[in-house]
Amino acid sequence: MVNTTEYLSTVMLHNIDELVFTLLIVLFLGSMSLYISRKSKVSFVPLFIMLGLLVGPLLRILDIPLARKIFDYVRVFGLVVILFAEGHNLKWYILRKHLETIAILDTISLVVTAFCAGLFFSWIFNVPFIVGLLFGAIISATDPATLIPLFHEYKVREDIKTVLVTESIFNDPLGIVLTSLTIALLVPQAPSASFVEKIASFTGIGLAGVMYFIYEVSVSIIIGIIVGIAGYWAIRLIGLEGNEEVLLFSLALAFLGFYFGEVFYASGYLAATIIGIILGNHHVLFKEDPRTSLKLRSTIDKEVHFNEILSLFSIVFIFILLGASTNLRTLIPTLLHSIIVALSVILLARPLALIPVLATRKWDIREYLFMALEGPRGVVPSALSALPLSLAVTYNIPKLMVWGEYILGATLTTVILSIILETSWLPILGRKLLGQKA
Repeated sequence: MVNTTEYLSTVMLHNIDELVFTLLIVLFLGSMSLYISRKSKVSFVPLFIMLGLLVGPLLRILDIPLARKIFDYVRVFGLVVILFAEGHNLKWYILRKHLETIAILDTISLVVTAFCAGLFFSWIFNVPFIVGLLFGAIISATDPATLIPLFHEYKVREDIKTVLVTESIFNDPLGIVLTSLTIALLVPQAPSASFVEKIASFTGIGLAGVMYFIYEVSVSIIIGIIVGIAGYWAIRLIGLEGNEEVLLFSLALAFLGFYFGEVFYASGYLAATIIGIILGNHHVLFKEDPRTSLKLRSTIDKEVHFNEILSLFSIVFIFILLGASTNLRTLIPTLLHSIIVALSVILLARPLALIPVLATRKWDIREYLFMALEGPRGVVPSALSALPLSLAVTYNIPKLMVWGEYILGATLTTVILSIILETSWLPILGRKLLGQKA
């Protein structure tokens, strides 16, 4: 007779060994990718994905089900950390100066991108439009994790750089909101759908969608403001500034905002971003004497550095595990379709979505073209790409399992192509359209 205790211990030890081995491979590939990126000047994000594909579905070095489980946890933790850290870098005076353009990009342009991408996807893959719209919502957000290091490497005019980076910081959580709304319409039994269904019983599903979007954004911002201000005063009153514990305390604030956002059916990701903005702009938003301001700025700089390291870890794990958990058996047969969809998003959906920017009369046609051709997709679409498939498995929806594989493949292809193309042609566009020096 098999000893139950011994058997369970053996299974647990095996699982721990597999987990440690997975972490080891991911960290090794991450460090190798960053080294290659630094030497070759190639973006590290596609390297992460391709190496993930290599050690996952191609060579089967990693256990794919385990990689997918870890990815599901890292996706949530990583996005909170990334958006919270990037919120610190959004300067209040820049936000005010370009508020009109940023507002257009993060509302009208975001929705138009999702709608156009959804049309292309549903037409090319021959699926219902609501399925295409889910793909469009997932792929609608641009990627600060790609743009920020890219603009450090290549000089781009400060106003355009600011608009594109700020757009990407805000449309990450807003893209998540749009994805949550679309999932609620497509999978009514999902937890996020119950709130929409309650609104729809009074208003109809179309108006309910708009009201839900407004509700999520406004409540998320309110939660972020309350937690951010309370956290700032807690740091001052308790005397945490200058001490190491503020690093953990500020991160706890980000997850507190995320938690309250989810409890109130809002976007915890947007709440975490707002908290980061408040802490990063403390010297502008609060009355501080010079000594306090200097001490807090030193503390926030230390906190930003800490969170940026965590962000890098999150990006490494998200992209490598995304590649490692990809099912190539469903990706390869539809690869041509996915490439066509990806090019449609890059060359048609994004430029069409940015046409309203010209109405502000602040940008000429060359500046518009540059912004339209520099909207790489990355962390958020990658992190969300497996969500439809997870829902299909959870709620046993056979059709969504097929559609989820299509969405996963098209999203992965769009991310890789957009990053490779848009990081490669940025110096050329800078010279031709903006008159930048090489």
